[in-house]
Amino acid sequence: MSHRIAILGAAGRMGRALARCLLGGDVPGLQLAGALESPEHPQQGADVGELAGAGRCDVLITDDLLSAAENADVAIDFSFHAATAEHAAALSGKGTAMVIGTTGLTDEEFQSIEEASIRIPIVLAPNMSVGVNLLFSLAEQAAAALRGKGYDIEIVERHHRLKKDAPSGTALGLGRAVARGLETNLDEVARHGREGITGERTDDEIGFHSVRGGDVVGDHTVIFATSGELIELSHRATTRDTFAIGALRAATWVAGRKAGLYSMKDVLKD
Repeated sequence: MSHRIAILGAAGRMGRALARCLLGGDVPGLQLAGALESPEHPQQGADVGELAGAGRCDVLITDDLLSAAENADVAIDFSFHAATAEHAAALSGKGTAMVIGTTGLTDEEFQSIEEASIRIPIVLAPNMSVGVNLLFSLAEQAAAALRGKGYDIEIVERHHRLKKDAPSGTALGLGRAVARGLETNLDEVARHGREGITGERTDDEIGFHSVRGGDVVGDHTVIFATSGELIELSHRATTRDTFAIGALRAATWVAGRKAGLYSMKDVLKD
């Protein structure tokens, strides 16, 4: 069965990767139905296939959401956090399923997406790759196994110089996985960077550190440190195609599902 896909944030790095992988047939059974970008974007009106380096496909980038998603079964959103919440609200009224990979969502924006999921099926995940989702599980298991045994936990992430949010959504996802393993509340123990005379590290904090530079696609490491040994769980992405193919697989999975908020864990277990 073929599913029609609209790409929201089509001129961005992930949007172009999605178009290239979709048009290249990396995930069979998908057709490109529309492409959306912000009104002020210089690529408005461009052929999304040519922009992605996949050749002309006659799908032009528009700033009209309902036009871009008019014939779509699923909209894949890698735009900007404030826009994503608005897209979810609008598409929930239209009945279009969504896959959301946008990070940096505020609590209010996340609530808007939750409300939209009452009417449409939505896959929401900070990272669409199989490897990272395995890392989430491994980090939770390791934290549970080491709970109460004197291990300090730090999360280090590295991304390209143009990334706008920090820490990354994947790093926060790893933090939530670790917190589940520790049976604690991440908001109460998270520590974002250190500067000056900070005093000794507390026993229960989970540290986050963000590095920005060059064209790094995405590196994440969870460190478990104690006296005499260091355990590291790491994932390195070398191409955005990894995330794009995961998102396209999620789109195939979510099409036709009942309304609800799903994760990549749901997608990968089927």
